[in-house]
Amino acid sequence: MSDRPAILGGAPLRAAEPDWPIRDPAVDAAFAELAAGGGWGKYLGDHGERLRETLRDRHGGGFVHLCSGGTAAVELALRGVGVRPGDEVVLSAYDFSANFANVLSLDARPVLVDCRADDAQLDVSLVAEALTDRTRAVLTSHLHGGTVDMPALRELCDDRGVALIEDVCQMPLAGVHGRTAGTWGHVGVLSFGGSKTLSAGRGGAVVTADPLLKQRIALHTFRGNDVSPLSEMQAAVLLPQIQRFDERHQTRSRSVAKLRGWFADVDGLTMFAPGTGSPDYYKVGFFYDPAAFGGLSRDRFCEAVHAEGVTLSPSFASLHTTHSRRRFDAAGDLPNATRAGESVVVLHHPVLLEDARSLRQVVEAVERVRAHATAICEDRV
Repeated sequence: MSDRPAILGGAPLRAAEPDWPIRDPAVDAAFAELAAGGGWGKYLGDHGERLRETLRDRHGGGFVHLCSGGTAAVELALRGVGVRPGDEVVLSAYDFSANFANVLSLDARPVLVDCRADDAQLDVSLVAEALTDRTRAVLTSHLHGGTVDMPALRELCDDRGVALIEDVCQMPLAGVHGRTAGTWGHVGVLSFGGSKTLSAGRGGAVVTADPLLKQRIALHTFRGNDVSPLSEMQAAVLLPQIQRFDERHQTRSRSVAKLRGWFADVDGLTMFAPGTGSPDYYKVGFFYDPAAFGGLSRDRFCEAVHAEGVTLSPSFASLHTTHSRRRFDAAGDLPNATRAGESVVVLHHPVLLEDARSLRQVVEAVERVRAHATAICEDRV
């Protein structure tokens, strides 16, 4: 009975995933400073400007616009590169739904391209055939620890006169093909949402070295006041997190290396191919094969692992499976995106900062569920 899975009434391996954001004395001090000095109530202040300067330094200079969220940042990037009604924007068929929605909100047309089979990132080799004389931009995301082939994509976009928007909401400040994530694109977008590795509850940023993009974003956002601001409180709590980012990034990377070794011998749960450079891990991506777990559905598998205190979750559905065909065009068939939407599961990042024993429990939870997969299937009937 001691090995009985928690979903069938046994004791969980872990009490729960660690809280996020974690308690940080430097963040506590930032809140105390805001309360003592009244900075929490300012429209503009030193914290916001320091955050802009810090992000400029991390991205090699240029312009940084702080905003209310990653979704707002993507919209500003689309407006900055000049997307207008009737334009086409190319993006992966396996991507966060808000990117698709942002394109539609500007009365532009999403054009979906398949993703890679090994890591569910945009397949850059298929982008050229999706470009037309109506294409204004390519919008690409780095997802679940994987990285898009940005050198090849940037070269293609430059050759064809198409803007490149690099969504690094899942890996701000990471390294991609030798550059800081977000600097391969003509414009990059960051997120500081509540679950992100750099968290302010909400918030985002747009980074670009192009003065025309800067001007367009400014013209859209400044109307006597900023239409989607990041507050002084948010900026204040982000600054100490950025100071510790490199240390925590290295810890997450070491943890993923351990997981990669352990999961090499685990049937039915295959980690994404390693990203190129020094990617970060807001989520760690896996392909799930129900056949290796007695036919246990992906949702039921994740429910069972959750019960053990390990946050493995189904990822988002692919865009072409959740939107009317009238709302987008597709560049060919999308088999890899279909598979990704049906089979990808993701591990949330907080456990990556824990010790090796806690990390090993991720694998133990998966194997415990496998050992009792038949009973878990029957329990749902």
